[in-house]
Amino acid sequence: MYVSAPDQQAEMIRLIKQLAPLEGHTSTLLDGVRLMRANQPLGRTPVLYEPSIVIVCQGSKRGYLNDKVYRYDAQHYLVLSVPLPFSTETHASPEEPMLAISVRLDMTAIADLIIEVDQQASSPIMSEPLGIVSTPLDSALSDTALRLLKVLISPIEAKILGPGIVRELCFRVLKGGQGGAIRAALASHGSFGRIARTLKRIHDDYSQTLDVGSLAREAGMGIPTFHAHFKVVTGTSPIQYIKSVRLHQARLLMIRDNLTAAAAAARVGYESPSQFNREFKRTFGRSPGEEAREMKTAFALLPAAQLAGIASTH
Repeated sequence: MYVSAPDQQAEMIRLIKQLAPLEGHTSTLLDGVRLMRANQPLGRTPVLYEPSIVIVCQGSKRGYLNDKVYRYDAQHYLVLSVPLPFSTETHASPEEPMLAISVRLDMTAIADLIIEVDQQASSPIMSEPLGIVSTPLDSALSDTALRLLKVLISPIEAKILGPGIVRELCFRVLKGGQGGAIRAALASHGSFGRIARTLKRIHDDYSQTLDVGSLAREAGMGIPTFHAHFKVVTGTSPIQYIKSVRLHQARLLMIRDNLTAAAAAARVGYESPSQFNREFKRTFGRSPGEEAREMKTAFALLPAAQLAGIASTH
């Protein structure tokens, strides 16, 4: 039976409200799938997204990276092929909260999909790899997202049917309007691929000592070349990127694990609490304590287990 786009959207909104009754980020019955809810507007805020697909069902968000603006709303979705620090602006209200679903891109799970889609393409798509794209949401992808939300209500459906629907969602993104650029980025070939692997290394080992010379050698590049390619992919320098990753991780530790600023600083690799405080305030515009208090609701991570009773009663 055909379901119109407005009906699809209304059903997606209903399901996310049911699965994510509280503000913040809510885990689901599927690892790698989270729901996002904001009941209030939020001005430009530094964030760090992992490689993921973000589909907004109500409200809207804008992402800012250098001089580019990426809109994601009920008509456009966002895809990040590499982890990027950028800033976002959220448009929401208590009457119409911002509601979104985020699906982490698991390269191990979709590597064969990328190869298969490229092989089946009628002609090779020679696209420039992109780290972040915003692209129109079509009815097929919207339908897949709706079916994903439906199975998240039931533990057995989430377990049995969920992984296949997540794979279908990734397939539709790889085949979408900017699928060629996304596939080129995720395939990790050439200089983009070497920088993408460096970013993964930084995210895996951000609390360790990381120096640019070693990272450049691992990428098989001279330092000036490494700097140039790094900036093309991330919009920033390697040192600033490492610092940004550490500060964002520290913010989440304070918000989600209730760590003190000093404990969070030590956990992410800072030896000097005063240096951490200075750099934190420069990045977020507030002291660590103020930022943790102000952003606690927006960046809270709520477990899916708390929602099982809620979901089963509807």
